[in-house]
Amino acid sequence: MTTPLDALHRELGARMVPFAGYEMPVQYPAGIIREHEHTREQAGLFDVSHMGQVVIEGPGTAALLERLVPADVQGLAANGQTYALLTNEEGGVRDDLIITRWSEERFFLVVNAACKAEDLAYLEASLAGQKLTVLDDRALLALQGPAARAVLSALAPDLARMPFLRGRETEIEGATCYVTCSGYTGEDGFELSVPAASAEAVARRLLAAPSVAPAGLGARDSLRLEAGLCLYGHELDAETNVVDAGLYWSVGKARRPGGEREGGFPGANAVFHRKAEGPAQRRVGLRVEGRRPVRDGQPLFANSGEEVGVITSACYGPSAGGPIAMGYVAAAYSDNATPLEAEARGKRLPVTVAPMPFIPQRYYRG
Repeated sequence: MTTPLDALHRELGARMVPFAGYEMPVQYPAGIIREHEHTREQAGLFDVSHMGQVVIEGPGTAALLERLVPADVQGLAANGQTYALLTNEEGGVRDDLIITRWSEERFFLVVNAACKAEDLAYLEASLAGQKLTVLDDRALLALQGPAARAVLSALAPDLARMPFLRGRETEIEGATCYVTCSGYTGEDGFELSVPAASAEAVARRLLAAPSVAPAGLGARDSLRLEAGLCLYGHELDAETNVVDAGLYWSVGKARRPGGEREGGFPGANAVFHRKAEGPAQRRVGLRVEGRRPVRDGQPLFANSGEEVGVITSACYGPSAGGPIAMGYVAAAYSDNATPLEAEARGKRLPVTVAPMPFIPQRYYRG
């Protein structure tokens, strides 16, 4: 499959690769490092139309969604947004997603491309009786970086002061768009749900700004890793407990033990039990000594030679100044500055547990 911006990507010289069933741009002629740096310095425009966009509505939708996720969905204000996890009965993660409350009983969900089919089937089965609409006729663009707000507010002045995790409907290039202040880079930025027929016009208008450059999946991955953000299938999966992943903060206060709507989501007891006991393993950041990169899937060892963890994501971090990684290690080895070794092709490379994010997040909170 292709996204509504496929022709534009090819016109701009993108190198296209298959990803989650779509042909997607991994990089443009400037290269991944320059796209990454430009996003940190000014603004990068990403096509994320491969993500799933879904509207769920009907009486009681907020309460029904809380049977699937530990987030405080009922507490969301109109146009408020939250990060959420679809949990399973063991306290593992089926997927992570973003939920936005459009109105009292109307919610907009963005789910991961790789899990889209499974998520939709699960939502349809779990929310029988509610109206579920897949927005196949819309594209999704992400404008990220310190210049993003000035660029977008020049086209839609009502967005100038919109803070992180808020959204609103606006008009850009004659198209009715729903824009949220969110993203996957750690920078101030926006995601724009745009009618597919208008996506290219909106993208061209944004790219016309001197501070905006196209960016592909390669830069998106290095930016999110520097920001300490999880990727499903790497840091998150059905076997990884919410607490081990360091995502207990995503359990709304009202959903925690003693809260007014305690539990009620799949795996609540497993999550609360792990929180009370403490995790056996923890998700950590890793800095790699030297310039040789490590790879996801490589085992991690203590200086004693004992295998204590595994790398889940790794890349060269242009803004971090060297190779970085994320992984899981036994709790006893999870303190910052703990020296470890990664095994790569029979050789051991020194790595050090490091605080995340590697680069400070710069979300605009008003």
